[in-house]
Amino acid sequence: MQIDFHDETNSVSPEHIDMIHRLINFAGNQENVPDQAEISINFVDNNEIQIINRNYRQIDKPTDVISFALLEREEGEIQIIGEGLPVVLGDIVISVDKAKEQAEEYNHSFQRELGFLALHGLLHLLGYDHMKEEDEKKMFSKQEEILNAFGLPRQ
Repeated sequence: MQIDFHDETNSVSPEHIDMIHRLINFAGNQENVPDQAEISINFVDNNEIQIINRNYRQIDKPTDVISFALLEREEGEIQIIGEGLPVVLGDIVISVDKAKEQAEEYNHSFQRELGFLALHGLLHLLGYDHMKEEDEKKMFSKQEEILNAFGLPRQ
């Protein structure tokens, strides 16, 4: 999977980016994502993610991760992905500030929290959701399964 990283905070280490790259590819293999699929992962601060959250979700507060799926189709919309072309799944935006806060709150590493948030964002791009209790159980179970198999369990 092609992953385009953007760190607007200049605070995510190359080791963390490498781990996320490996995790996302691992998860992509688990979920049968085509090798030529593309995503972007953007690291921002709480201020930037609050602006994004307010503009796109009408929630005026910082959040930890937001995904923008490009493959979601509205009713009646035609799928225009051509054979052999890269599949652009979408964009993931992660608040580094929130990741640090939540790592401390949940008493696990910053690395584990970054991995969790990146994977959570990817699963949203792949169509998983947690609006209904049944869907939430399925998505959260999948997250834990992948994180454990990759080697980033809760500690």
